[in-house]
Amino acid sequence: MASQCSGISQSGKAYEEFSCLYPNSIGKTYMEWEKHYDPLTVLSWMQNHPIVPIASLIVYATLIVWGQKVMKDKPAWKWRRILAVWNLSLSLFSFAGAFRLVPQLLHNLYTMPLHDVLCRDPEETHGTGSSGIWVQLFVLSKFPELFDTFFIVIHKKPLIFLHWYHHVTVLLYCWHSYVTTSPSGLTFVAMNYSVHAIMYGYYFLMAIKMKPKWFNAMVVTSAQISQMFVGIIVTIVGFYYYKKEKGEGTCQIEAENNTAAFIMYGSYLFLFAQFFISRYFKVSAKKTIKVV
Repeated sequence: MASQCSGISQSGKAYEEFSCLYPNSIGKTYMEWEKHYDPLTVLSWMQNHPIVPIASLIVYATLIVWGQKVMKDKPAWKWRRILAVWNLSLSLFSFAGAFRLVPQLLHNLYTMPLHDVLCRDPEETHGTGSSGIWVQLFVLSKFPELFDTFFIVIHKKPLIFLHWYHHVTVLLYCWHSYVTTSPSGLTFVAMNYSVHAIMYGYYFLMAIKMKPKWFNAMVVTSAQISQMFVGIIVTIVGFYYYKKEKGEGTCQIEAENNTAAFIMYGSYLFLFAQFFISRYFKVSAKKTIKVV
């Protein structure tokens, strides 16, 4: 089966098409355009245009400042329905991405040594074909996700540091990881797709005022914090392999990218934990005081 599922990418590297490995189960859900997708053309364009994320974030920051200034003396817009559609779209997109990449990640963890999962060339392990397109879509989706801030500004909601810092750093890190072909990317992408599917689903239900009582914000924040813990662990293991095999060329991890991931996930863990405590525990404490 493995030989029948082997392919060659545009760059001449061999890979296995995941959907072909499970033809009688999940493989039936894949479309032809997914199976034969080669991301090299878009990847090469991204590698040759490093100014794109920087320019985009300059525009993003400018529009935030300008938008808040414009909205200062104006009433908040009432775009709840549009916001609901937006969140539903991102939730469905994230569910689709998780449905594609979580099985690929589990397959890799089951059939490959952890070293290969975190160190081997991603073009061979997950970056080509049906998994490759969903990794690429994930990276590119960080640009439209910036519109989350637009809804905060027009509705005159508080724009906290965690919100825009997260958007800025995620976009920069994802772009850099992709153009430098970071091998550990599949783990981060599969996690983020999964958490975003839950998070944007929660926002959608809030927007249409149909959120069930059991589905509270603490569930979303807990999922986000769990993601940060795993991210830090993955980067630490990555550092271990990098140090162990430095100079041998058997681990494709780049020190700069892995360091950026460690700092990013570490800062997220601190900020999300701080947000979690201030939002849930302090609120509970205040309610207890009032009751007493």
